[in-house]
Order: sequence, then C-alpha cells, then structure tokens
Amino acid sequence: MSDHPEAPAVPVEAFEPPYCGAAFTAVRTPDQSGYSETDTRVKELVRDIPGYLGMDYAQSPDGPAVTVGYFRDAEALTAWRTDVEHRAAQQRGRAEWYQRYSLHVAKVERSHGSVRAEAPQD
Repeated sequence: MSDHPEAPAVPVEAFEPPYCGAAFTAVRTPDQSGYSETDTRVKELVRDIPGYLGMDYAQSPDGPAVTVGYFRDAEALTAWRTDVEHRAAQQRGRAEWYQRYSLHVAKVERSHGSVRAEAPQD
C-alpha cells in the first residue's frame, strides 16, 4: 500500500485460533495534513500492546483503505482501543482525515496460509 511503505509485501501469518481481528475501512478526505506522522506513531504504539499479533494493509487508488489488526484476545484489543494516544488519533481521524469509515471486530475461529516453494535453480 502506498501509504505504508514499511508494510511487509506478504500477508501477516496465520495464527493459531481463536484470536480477534479488527477490520478498519476508510475513505479519506483530500487534506491529509499530519496523517503520515500520526500513522507512524500509531503503528509504533500498537506493537507495545501485549497480545498484538500484526496488521495487514491495502488501499486502492482514490478508494478505500483497509487495515486489519490481529490480537490474541479481546483484552488485547480492548487495551488497544482504550490507549490514550490511539484515542486521540481516532478523534483527529474523525475530525480531519476520514470522509467515512467502518470498523468490524470479529473472533477468528479458523486460520490457515500457504507459501509457494521456490523452484530449484539449475
């Protein structure tokens, strides 16, 4: 995703369920002043939440941005939701950066992944 150059080029690994997922989808306003700095800080903060597992990002040009955060349990997700700096970023996002957004929280009951083996080199 263009707004997350440090994001890995691969999806977050599949974890042993159950765990929680929080899917945040947003359409941004034209003025994104200060967004990048706040986004960087928020990503630093979430890494310190006990039970944080990782995040996936995607964005289409001129379309919605999607961030999915994964947390070991509801307590970890609550710790993130109630973090003081995160709450301030949420308020600023509603006031300045998001035209509209939605948040969906779910319990992940099944999870799997695959990595294609590289073809042997001759």
